[in-house]
Amino acid sequence: MKEEIIIAGFGGQGVLSMGKILAYAGLMDDLEVTWMPAYGPEQRGGTANVTVILSDKPISSPVLDKYDTAVILNQQSLDKFESKVKPGGTLIYDPYGIHRAPTRTDINVIPVSAMDAVLELGNSKTYNMVLLGALLSARNLLSTDAVIRGLKKTLPERHHHLIPLNEQAIEKGRSLV
Repeated sequence: MKEEIIIAGFGGQGVLSMGKILAYAGLMDDLEVTWMPAYGPEQRGGTANVTVILSDKPISSPVLDKYDTAVILNQQSLDKFESKVKPGGTLIYDPYGIHRAPTRTDINVIPVSAMDAVLELGNSKTYNMVLLGALLSARNLLSTDAVIRGLKKTLPERHHHLIPLNEQAIEKGRSLV
């Protein structure tokens, strides 16, 4: 098993955190992992993306040109990465803020209304966890338990009281696929 993933959006949407949690979850499931973030100097509002590779064999390079799965959170990222999903791959996106939907027919395109789910949950900080849940459901890469352990590893202890809310968001995201 080898899954090459790109997660892309604006800074402040939790793109890098989502990738980091995914990478730690892979480690918790004894997988080989790479996590390679890319972002501009802006902390919020600039573009950000992260490449995560999960594999049961050693990974030769973290640098990728094509991806098995893309999780896209804004139009700019969709324009840049839609063509880089391998034929037969998966593109997950939130239609909120997207004015041109994906057009490829050789990939599995999954719209996930994450913004609506966040409004339902009542906490905007769970946006990335809803999308992570959708990814876990669509690709069946890791167990929710591993993701929660990865979340505990990445969140500072002072924020561990938010783990149940994040777990609820992950389950909500799973249910949307």
